[in-house]
Amino acid sequence: MRPRYLRTPEAATLLGLSPRTLEKHRCYGTGPVYRQLGGRIVYAIPDLEAWASLGTRRSTSDPGEGTVHPAKRLAPGV
Repeated sequence: MRPRYLRTPEAATLLGLSPRTLEKHRCYGTGPVYRQLGGRIVYAIPDLEAWASLGTRRSTSDPGEGTVHPAKRLAPGV
């Protein structure tokens, strides 16, 4: 049975990111939706998959339907 929630290291592995990059995304508000259960941060697998799918493209000229921003502060209005 697949777990419902993943902690940061497991979620980062699923996405192919380092745990620190996923933490930065969380701090800057550019990452996937997360939950705080007590003192623990967890991610639902469907939320991780939905966030990653925002970056889906068919070609370099395909604008896609969403944007996965880099793990840094966004300029106001972005």
